[in-house]
Amino acid sequence: MSNILFDAPGPRARARHRIFAVLGALVLAGIVAYVGWRFYDSGQFTGRKWEWIQYTKIQEDLISAVLSTLQAFALGAVLALLFGAIFAAGRLSEHKSIRRVSTFVVELFRAIPLLIMMFLFYYGLPAVGVSMSPYMAVVLGLMLYNGSVLAEVFRAGILALPRGQSEAAYALGMRKTQVMVLILLPQALRSMMPTIISQLVVLLKDTALGFLITYEELLRFAQRIGGDGLFSRPFVPTALVVAGIYIGLCLLLTWLANYLQKRERRSKKHIELEGGPTKDLEAAVLAGRTSGN
Repeated sequence: MSNILFDAPGPRARARHRIFAVLGALVLAGIVAYVGWRFYDSGQFTGRKWEWIQYTKIQEDLISAVLSTLQAFALGAVLALLFGAIFAAGRLSEHKSIRRVSTFVVELFRAIPLLIMMFLFYYGLPAVGVSMSPYMAVVLGLMLYNGSVLAEVFRAGILALPRGQSEAAYALGMRKTQVMVLILLPQALRSMMPTIISQLVVLLKDTALGFLITYEELLRFAQRIGGDGLFSRPFVPTALVVAGIYIGLCLLLTWLANYLQKRERRSKKHIELEGGPTKDLEAAVLAGRTSGN
Protein backbone atom coordinates (compact mmCIF):
# COMPACT_ATOMS: atom_id res chain seq x y z
CA MET A 1 0.00 0.00 0.00
CA SER A 2 2.84 2.43 0.82
CA ASN A 3 4.40 1.82 -2.60
CA ILE A 4 1.07 2.65 -4.24
CA LEU A 5 0.55 5.89 -2.33
CA PHE A 6 4.11 7.18 -2.60
CA ASP A 7 7.56 6.06 -3.62
CA ALA A 8 9.70 4.43 -0.96
CA PRO A 9 12.43 6.85 0.21
CA GLY A 10 15.89 6.21 -1.14
CA PRO A 11 19.23 6.51 0.69
CA ARG A 12 19.40 10.31 0.32
CA ALA A 13 15.80 10.78 1.46
CA ARG A 14 16.37 8.55 4.49
CA ALA A 15 19.50 10.52 5.34
CA ARG A 16 17.53 13.79 5.10
CA HIS A 17 14.79 12.36 7.30
CA ARG A 18 17.36 11.39 9.94
CA ILE A 19 18.89 14.87 9.81
CA PHE A 20 15.47 16.51 10.18
CA ALA A 21 14.62 14.17 13.07
CA VAL A 22 17.85 15.03 14.89
CA LEU A 23 17.36 18.76 14.29
CA GLY A 24 13.78 18.59 15.50
CA ALA A 25 14.82 16.71 18.63
CA LEU A 26 17.55 19.29 19.33
CA VAL A 27 15.12 22.18 18.89
CA LEU A 28 12.57 20.52 21.19
CA ALA A 29 15.28 19.78 23.79
CA GLY A 30 16.42 23.41 23.57
CA ILE A 31 12.89 24.70 24.16
CA VAL A 32 12.42 22.40 27.16
CA ALA A 33 15.81 23.42 28.55
CA TYR A 34 15.00 27.13 28.12
CA VAL A 35 11.64 26.76 29.86
CA GLY A 36 13.27 24.79 32.69
CA TRP A 37 15.97 27.43 33.08
CA ARG A 38 13.36 30.20 33.21
CA PHE A 39 11.50 28.30 35.94
CA TYR A 40 14.76 27.88 37.86
CA ASP A 41 15.76 31.50 37.37
CA SER A 42 12.38 32.75 38.66
CA GLY A 43 12.66 30.60 41.80
CA GLN A 44 10.00 28.01 40.91
CA PHE A 45 12.23 25.15 42.14
CA THR A 46 13.05 26.62 45.53
CA GLY A 47 12.08 24.72 48.66
CA ARG A 48 9.56 27.39 49.63
CA LYS A 49 7.58 26.75 46.45
CA TRP A 50 7.49 22.98 47.01
CA GLU A 51 6.98 22.67 50.75
CA TRP A 52 3.20 22.44 50.28
CA ILE A 53 3.54 18.84 49.10
CA GLN A 54 5.00 17.79 52.48
CA TYR A 55 1.77 18.40 54.37
CA THR A 56 -0.36 15.32 55.04
CA LYS A 57 -3.64 17.16 54.52
CA ILE A 58 -2.55 18.42 51.11
CA GLN A 59 -1.38 14.93 50.11
CA GLU A 60 -4.78 13.56 51.12
CA ASP A 61 -6.49 16.29 49.12
CA LEU A 62 -4.31 15.45 46.11
CA ILE A 63 -5.20 11.75 46.35
CA SER A 64 -8.86 12.67 46.71
CA ALA A 65 -8.63 14.86 43.59
CA VAL A 66 -7.03 12.01 41.64
CA LEU A 67 -9.76 9.62 42.78
CA SER A 68 -12.45 12.15 41.81
CA THR A 69 -10.90 12.46 38.36
CA LEU A 70 -10.73 8.69 37.96
CA GLN A 71 -14.29 8.31 39.26
CA ALA A 72 -15.67 10.74 36.68
CA PHE A 73 -13.54 9.14 33.97
CA ALA A 74 -14.58 5.57 34.81
CA LEU A 75 -18.32 6.20 34.88
CA GLY A 76 -18.15 8.58 31.91
CA ALA A 77 -16.15 6.04 29.88
CA VAL A 78 -18.54 3.15 30.60
CA LEU A 79 -21.62 5.23 29.80
CA ALA A 80 -19.99 6.69 26.67
CA LEU A 81 -19.16 3.19 25.38
CA LEU A 82 -22.73 2.02 26.01
CA PHE A 83 -24.15 5.19 24.44
CA GLY A 84 -21.89 4.78 21.41
CA ALA A 85 -22.75 1.10 20.92
CA ILE A 86 -26.51 1.70 21.21
CA PHE A 87 -26.64 4.67 18.85
CA ALA A 88 -24.23 3.08 16.38
CA ALA A 89 -26.65 0.16 16.17
CA GLY A 90 -29.49 2.67 15.82
CA ARG A 91 -27.78 4.40 12.92
CA LEU A 92 -27.38 1.04 11.20
CA SER A 93 -30.98 0.01 11.84
CA GLU A 94 -33.21 -1.02 8.95
CA HIS A 95 -36.05 1.08 10.39
CA LYS A 96 -35.92 4.60 9.00
CA SER A 97 -37.45 6.24 12.10
CA ILE A 98 -34.86 4.68 14.45
CA ARG A 99 -32.08 5.59 12.04
CA ARG A 100 -33.21 9.21 11.79
CA VAL A 101 -33.61 9.66 15.56
CA SER A 102 -30.19 8.10 16.23
CA THR A 103 -28.55 10.29 13.60
CA PHE A 104 -30.15 13.42 15.06
CA VAL A 105 -29.02 12.56 18.61
CA VAL A 106 -25.46 11.73 17.57
CA GLU A 107 -25.03 14.81 15.39
CA LEU A 108 -26.62 17.08 18.01
CA PHE A 109 -24.42 16.10 20.95
CA ARG A 110 -21.32 15.84 18.78
CA ALA A 111 -21.83 19.44 17.63
CA ILE A 112 -22.36 20.98 21.10
CA PRO A 113 -19.10 21.81 22.92
CA LEU A 114 -18.60 19.73 26.04
CA LEU A 115 -18.14 22.76 28.28
CA ILE A 116 -21.49 24.21 27.20
CA MET A 117 -23.22 20.92 28.06
CA MET A 118 -21.65 20.90 31.52
CA PHE A 119 -22.79 24.49 32.08
CA LEU A 120 -26.31 23.66 30.90
CA PHE A 121 -26.58 20.64 33.19
CA TYR A 122 -25.18 22.37 36.27
CA TYR A 123 -26.42 25.97 35.89
CA GLY A 124 -29.28 25.63 33.40
CA LEU A 125 -31.31 22.71 34.76
CA PRO A 126 -31.85 24.30 38.22
CA ALA A 127 -33.67 27.11 36.41
CA VAL A 128 -36.37 24.59 35.44
CA GLY A 129 -36.44 22.92 38.84
CA VAL A 130 -33.93 20.11 38.24
CA SER A 131 -30.85 20.25 40.47
CA MET A 132 -27.72 18.32 39.55
CA SER A 133 -24.44 17.76 41.37
CA PRO A 134 -21.15 18.79 39.71
CA TYR A 135 -20.19 15.13 39.46
CA MET A 136 -23.31 14.15 37.53
CA ALA A 137 -23.04 17.22 35.28
CA VAL A 138 -19.47 16.24 34.39
CA VAL A 139 -20.36 12.58 33.81
CA LEU A 140 -23.41 13.36 31.65
CA GLY A 141 -21.43 15.81 29.55
CA LEU A 142 -18.63 13.28 29.06
CA MET A 143 -21.12 10.55 28.18
CA LEU A 144 -23.08 12.54 25.60
CA TYR A 145 -20.17 14.18 23.81
CA ASN A 146 -17.69 11.29 23.77
CA GLY A 147 -20.47 8.74 23.31
CA SER A 148 -21.55 10.53 20.13
CA VAL A 149 -18.00 10.41 18.81
CA LEU A 150 -17.68 6.74 19.75
CA ALA A 151 -20.97 6.00 17.98
CA GLU A 152 -19.39 7.13 14.72
CA VAL A 153 -16.27 5.11 15.52
CA PHE A 154 -18.33 1.96 16.10
CA ARG A 155 -20.43 2.56 13.01
CA ALA A 156 -17.32 3.00 10.85
CA GLY A 157 -15.79 -0.16 12.33
CA ILE A 158 -18.92 -2.21 11.63
CA LEU A 159 -19.26 -0.91 8.06
CA ALA A 160 -15.58 -1.72 7.44
CA LEU A 161 -16.15 -5.43 8.16
CA PRO A 162 -16.57 -7.77 5.18
CA ARG A 163 -20.20 -8.29 4.21
CA GLY A 164 -19.60 -12.02 4.20
CA GLN A 165 -19.51 -12.01 8.02
CA SER A 166 -23.12 -10.89 8.37
CA GLU A 167 -24.33 -12.79 5.29
CA ALA A 168 -22.91 -16.06 6.64
CA ALA A 169 -24.56 -15.43 10.01
CA TYR A 170 -27.93 -14.69 8.37
CA ALA A 171 -27.58 -17.84 6.28
CA LEU A 172 -27.15 -19.84 9.49
CA GLY A 173 -30.44 -18.48 10.83
CA MET A 174 -29.26 -15.76 13.18
CA ARG A 175 -31.42 -12.72 13.83
CA LYS A 176 -30.17 -9.19 13.19
CA THR A 177 -29.71 -8.49 16.90
CA GLN A 178 -27.63 -11.65 17.29
CA VAL A 179 -25.54 -10.77 14.24
CA MET A 180 -24.87 -7.30 15.61
CA VAL A 181 -24.12 -8.36 19.20
CA LEU A 182 -22.31 -11.65 18.61
CA ILE A 183 -20.58 -11.18 15.25
CA LEU A 184 -20.19 -7.58 14.11
CA LEU A 185 -19.80 -5.51 17.28
CA PRO A 186 -17.05 -7.64 18.91
CA GLN A 187 -15.00 -7.58 15.71
CA ALA A 188 -15.53 -3.84 15.30
CA LEU A 189 -14.41 -3.25 18.88
CA ARG A 190 -11.22 -5.20 18.33
CA SER A 191 -10.36 -3.51 15.04
CA MET A 192 -11.16 -0.01 16.33
CA MET A 193 -9.49 -0.46 19.73
CA PRO A 194 -6.66 2.07 19.11
CA THR A 195 -9.20 4.72 18.09
CA ILE A 196 -11.42 3.91 21.07
CA ILE A 197 -8.48 4.18 23.49
CA SER A 198 -7.49 7.51 21.90
CA GLN A 199 -11.01 8.84 22.50
CA LEU A 200 -10.89 7.58 26.09
CA VAL A 201 -7.66 9.55 26.56
CA VAL A 202 -9.55 12.62 25.34
CA LEU A 203 -12.33 11.80 27.80
CA LEU A 204 -9.83 11.55 30.65
CA LYS A 205 -8.40 14.98 29.85
CA ASP A 206 -11.89 16.44 29.42
CA THR A 207 -12.59 15.75 33.10
CA ALA A 208 -10.42 18.82 33.78
CA LEU A 209 -13.28 21.00 32.52
CA GLY A 210 -15.19 20.06 35.65
CA PHE A 211 -13.27 22.64 37.69
CA LEU A 212 -15.33 25.36 35.98
CA ILE A 213 -18.48 23.98 37.63
CA THR A 214 -16.77 23.49 41.03
CA TYR A 215 -16.12 19.76 40.64
CA GLU A 216 -13.22 18.87 42.95
CA GLU A 217 -10.83 17.22 40.51
CA LEU A 218 -7.12 17.64 39.74
CA LEU A 219 -7.25 21.00 38.01
CA ARG A 220 -9.38 22.56 40.73
CA PHE A 221 -6.91 21.22 43.29
CA ALA A 222 -4.07 22.89 41.35
CA GLN A 223 -6.01 26.16 41.17
CA ARG A 224 -6.69 26.14 44.91
CA ILE A 225 -3.15 25.24 46.05
CA GLY A 226 -1.43 27.30 43.34
CA GLY A 227 -3.20 30.46 44.46
CA ASP A 228 -2.50 29.94 48.17
CA GLY A 229 -0.43 32.84 49.51
CA LEU A 230 0.68 30.74 52.49
CA PHE A 231 3.02 28.81 50.15
CA SER A 232 4.01 31.85 48.02
CA ARG A 233 1.42 30.95 45.37
CA PRO A 234 3.14 27.85 43.90
CA PHE A 235 1.09 27.73 40.72
CA VAL A 236 3.92 26.36 38.53
CA PRO A 237 4.90 23.53 40.94
CA THR A 238 1.29 22.40 41.38
CA ALA A 239 0.73 22.60 37.63
CA LEU A 240 3.83 20.45 37.05
CA VAL A 241 2.63 17.85 39.58
CA VAL A 242 -0.87 17.73 38.10
CA ALA A 243 0.51 17.57 34.55
CA GLY A 244 2.74 14.65 35.57
CA ILE A 245 -0.26 12.81 37.00
CA TYR A 246 -2.28 13.35 33.80
CA ILE A 247 0.68 12.17 31.70
CA GLY A 248 0.99 9.04 33.84
CA LEU A 249 -2.70 8.23 33.51
CA CYS A 250 -2.64 8.72 29.74
CA LEU A 251 0.46 6.52 29.46
CA LEU A 252 -1.39 3.80 31.37
CA LEU A 253 -4.23 3.97 28.83
CA THR A 254 -1.69 3.83 26.00
CA TRP A 255 -0.08 0.80 27.59
CA LEU A 256 -3.51 -0.81 27.80
CA ALA A 257 -4.08 -0.15 24.10
CA ASN A 258 -0.73 -1.71 23.19
CA TYR A 259 -1.43 -4.71 25.42
CA LEU A 260 -4.84 -5.27 23.82
CA GLN A 261 -3.33 -5.00 20.33
CA LYS A 262 -0.66 -7.57 21.14
CA ARG A 263 -3.25 -9.88 22.64
CA GLU A 264 -5.42 -9.45 19.54
CA ARG A 265 -2.49 -10.41 17.29
CA ARG A 266 -1.87 -13.52 19.37
CA SER A 267 -5.56 -14.48 19.23
CA LYS A 268 -5.61 -13.99 15.44
CA LYS A 269 -2.61 -16.29 15.05
CA HIS A 270 -4.34 -18.84 17.26
CA ILE A 271 -7.54 -18.66 15.18
CA GLU A 272 -5.59 -19.11 11.95
CA LEU A 273 -3.83 -22.16 13.37
CA GLU A 274 -7.08 -23.64 14.66
CA GLY A 275 -8.95 -23.33 11.37
CA GLY A 276 -9.49 -19.69 10.44
CA PRO A 277 -12.34 -17.26 11.04
CA THR A 278 -14.99 -19.81 10.00
CA LYS A 279 -14.57 -21.69 13.27
CA ASP A 280 -14.82 -18.43 15.18
CA LEU A 281 -18.07 -17.60 13.42
CA GLU A 282 -19.45 -21.09 14.03
CA ALA A 283 -18.59 -20.82 17.73
CA ALA A 284 -20.38 -17.48 17.95
CA VAL A 285 -23.42 -18.92 16.17
CA LEU A 286 -23.53 -21.88 18.53
CA ALA A 287 -23.27 -19.53 21.49
CA GLY A 288 -26.15 -17.46 20.10
CA ARG A 289 -28.32 -20.51 19.56
CA THR A 290 -27.55 -21.79 23.03
CA SER A 291 -28.50 -18.47 24.60
CA GLY A 292 -31.63 -18.36 22.46
CA ASN A 293 -32.69 -21.76 23.68
